[in-house]
Amino acid sequence: MDFIQWIVNIGVQIMEMLPQLLAGMAVSVQIFAVTVVFSLPLGLIISFGRMAKNPVVRGITKAYISIMRGTPLMLQLFIVYFGPYYLFGIRVTNDYRLWAVFIGFVINYAAYFAEIYRSGIQSMPAGQYEAARLLGYNRVQTFFRIIFPQVVKRILPPVTNEVITLVKDTSLAFTISVVEMFTIAKQLASAQATMVPFVAAGIFYYIFNFLVAVVMEWAEKKLSYYQ
Repeated sequence: MDFIQWIVNIGVQIMEMLPQLLAGMAVSVQIFAVTVVFSLPLGLIISFGRMAKNPVVRGITKAYISIMRGTPLMLQLFIVYFGPYYLFGIRVTNDYRLWAVFIGFVINYAAYFAEIYRSGIQSMPAGQYEAARLLGYNRVQTFFRIIFPQVVKRILPPVTNEVITLVKDTSLAFTISVVEMFTIAKQLASAQATMVPFVAAGIFYYIFNFLVAVVMEWAEKKLSYYQ
């Protein structure tokens, strides 16, 4: 009975915190959505630069990817947020905090997606390009009609891993005082001297990741005809 009562008490506490946690979750979802929508196409563009024949373009994109992947996302968020002031003397407002998170997450994840795209594109057999040329396709048509759909199928598993990591990384927004779910959970835990807000946050993150995994698995099955 004591254990059941303990579970009930935790449930009651979570329900009381629910409105605040949901408000924070909305911000986390916003960060996630903006990052996915903009970093995926940006990553594709960067992957083209990484594979470019021009050594200058290739070198710049390679350096960019190396820096983004080789330094912590937290540090990049600090640079994006404080950089305009310390480098150019531009005063930033509180409204810029969320924009800094968007920018930092997009440029960081675009670098990871660029390498995933590159590996998928370069894994395609050269014979497919030659066959498309014989059929009268130009390079753009060959890529978007024949190569890219197959690349998407091949890269979905690593993209899924990155997207799941992104869900958890949204908690890093607290480093520049963006009030997302983890920030609210931490504030509630400190104010009430309890671990329950962290438990609730963990449940939210797990459900979020579970839904993402289900959607990505559905997408893989829909693209199974490329096998």
